[in-house]
Amino acid sequence: MPRKVCVVITARPSYARIKTVLEEIKRHPDLKLQLVVAASALLGRYGPVIDVIRQDGFEPDEIVYLVLEGENLVTTTKSTGLGIMELATIFDNLKPDVVVTVADRYETLATAVATSYLNIPVAHVQGGEISGSIDEKVRHAVTKLSNLHFVSNKLAAERVIKMGEGEETVFITGCPSIDLARKVLSDKPSEFNPFEHYEGVGSRFDHRKGYIVVMQHPVTTEYEDSLHQIKETLEAINELKYNTFWFWPNVDAGSDRVSNGIRSFRETHKTDFIYFFKNMPPEDFLRLIIGAKCLVGNSSAGIRESSYLGIPVVNIGTRQKGRDRAKNVLDARYDRQEIIKAVKKQMGHGKYPQDKLYGDGYAGKKIVEVLAKQPLKIEKRLTY
Repeated sequence: MPRKVCVVITARPSYARIKTVLEEIKRHPDLKLQLVVAASALLGRYGPVIDVIRQDGFEPDEIVYLVLEGENLVTTTKSTGLGIMELATIFDNLKPDVVVTVADRYETLATAVATSYLNIPVAHVQGGEISGSIDEKVRHAVTKLSNLHFVSNKLAAERVIKMGEGEETVFITGCPSIDLARKVLSDKPSEFNPFEHYEGVGSRFDHRKGYIVVMQHPVTTEYEDSLHQIKETLEAINELKYNTFWFWPNVDAGSDRVSNGIRSFRETHKTDFIYFFKNMPPEDFLRLIIGAKCLVGNSSAGIRESSYLGIPVVNIGTRQKGRDRAKNVLDARYDRQEIIKAVKKQMGHGKYPQDKLYGDGYAGKKIVEVLAKQPLKIEKRLTY
């Protein structure tokens, strides 16, 4: 019987970071894909990722609504608990041989807890990395709940092993999101016009004259400051007055404050040089940033995919604090003048050399080969 591999997708970045694994599982003769789509991946206000998933030919076995309204610390905590309850039922019905969870979100933790208590092995993608906010705790907690570890690089592998995980369970595969970056780079180059494919909000401009991309999310441990933080970025972009594609924030605590800040600014300022998107398929997002003069904000896409693509990045604030980064990233505080100075410097620099810090673009194949052949265990012991 094929080994049943259940993959849980809960948000737009989760899909980008696991898509090539889904493709490889579907192709592998010894594996059967079980797909669960949940949380903000189902919600229209964040750009319904489930529509993109279905357009790519993946039909979910189960969908799970588990996000409570409010986008604050209490609703995030309760959503985590609800996720454990709902996913426990899903996994009990699907009876997978192994469950794959991605990165460091609260839904990732809920997935790992539910899976572990059902005596199902957990496979974790992107363990061993350092990041700011609550993500740091969640990522390492999921590592301790996991039985297989698919890490991006040697540094991450060393950290996982230092946490007491057996070396035989840690595999340096690279990040699957780099697979997409490699694919997009290898495609026949052509001009990508997002206005032709995606509806958004704002005035259209001539993107051929150059543009930047902004993607800034709330920081969970600083969520009360989210409005001030986004205002500094808005004021910086307003002063630059350079063509800008701006993406809506994700579902973390503080998201409502970021969203309200953007809406208020849009209503009180002339922003005919800014166009807002909720979401787009991961390959098209990569095509968009390949053409950008700079990526601005605090998305991990600036750290991960942009390092491989050589995109100049201005990383704002603490959300990516401590994360391994390439030379394409320039940090700035929540200060409009500092952001402006950093953006101008990066735009003047231009593209950086490719850096394979997060993989060589073949992570999906490497992960699936391990999932097909590696003995699956639920017991584990600390190793030092």
